[in-house]
Amino acid sequence: MQTLANWDGGPGPWILFFPLIWAAVVIGAVTFLRRTVRRGRGGPWRPVDGGRPAGDSPLAVLGRRFASGEIDEDEYWRRLSVLAEQFGRPGRTSTA
Repeated sequence: MQTLANWDGGPGPWILFFPLIWAAVVIGAVTFLRRTVRRGRGGPWRPVDGGRPAGDSPLAVLGRRFASGEIDEDEYWRRLSVLAEQFGRPGRTSTA
């Protein structure tokens, strides 16, 4: 009977199969974890905008404050123009 304990012919090349399987499992786990951690704790399916969730952008916060009535329309347009200057996004200009 040919077993691993019988060293006459050696175990053969099939013995490399198990370390290759473990290497694939470890590489897969590391890849998955790196992709998940890099995008935040929400996982790879979470939408991001420059490392920040899309709903937390300054324009989104400004829009929410205007919609909830915290600021009036004049204040909204004034702050929007400041954000447009700072971030290079086109804002509404008063030409009329």
